[in-house]
Amino acid sequence: MSEQVSQLWEVFVRPRRGLAHSHVGSLHAPDAALALRNARDLYTRRQEGVSIWVVPASQITASSPDEKDAFFDPAADKVYRHPTFYEVPDGAAHL
Repeated sequence: MSEQVSQLWEVFVRPRRGLAHSHVGSLHAPDAALALRNARDLYTRRQEGVSIWVVPASQITASSPDEKDAFFDPAADKVYRHPTFYEVPDGAAHL
């Protein structure tokens, strides 16, 4: 019997009352189909999810928390993107 190589998968679940998928954990599986089945069995046992995503952990690219100031700093010089320069009309209280 040949031994299958497992890879790490990140699991995201969209709850019944939610609009977005949230990261719920990780698991090891040899392929996407088995990762999806294992994620269903492990993270939605009480029928709390309506959609599951499994993503190979090796395919996720993330920014470094140590470089957050330099990485997000360019957004600070675009003050026109913030709604502080606009006057709200009198009839529009809930914008």
